[in-house]
Amino acid sequence: MSTYMAKAGQVTRKWYILDAAGKPLGRVAVKAADILRGKIKPEFTPHVDCGDHVIIINADKAVLTGNKLEDKYYRRHTGWVGGLKEVQYKTLMATRPELAMELAVKGMVPDTTIGRAALTRLKVYKGTEHLHAAQKPEVYEF
Repeated sequence: MSTYMAKAGQVTRKWYILDAAGKPLGRVAVKAADILRGKIKPEFTPHVDCGDHVIIINADKAVLTGNKLEDKYYRRHTGWVGGLKEVQYKTLMATRPELAMELAVKGMVPDTTIGRAALTRLKVYKGTEHLHAAQKPEVYEF
């Protein structure tokens, strides 16, 4: 008996909704990364992009446990001397919770062409409304 390997053209993609309200930000990001990679499917193949689309709603209601709101920072550098920009997660979650969720998911997918393609299928929204009702997404319970 041989191992089944999925082909790139035979992959069927579904749409899933993850509700982040009241759940830890990291737990939602892990589940989103698994769905984006296709690891929840029995026909998962590591070298083929076989993941699904993910819609994360209520990103502003995701919680950070412990002292992460005060202790954790989002850092980026402009490339210039002294160009380090720091934003505390308390400020980031209040102003741009979508970015915080996208950064968490981005850190959990591989830094390859498959990972970058998977991130294009991630949609994050602050509230409960989203623009993808025509795709008939399923609510993913975890």
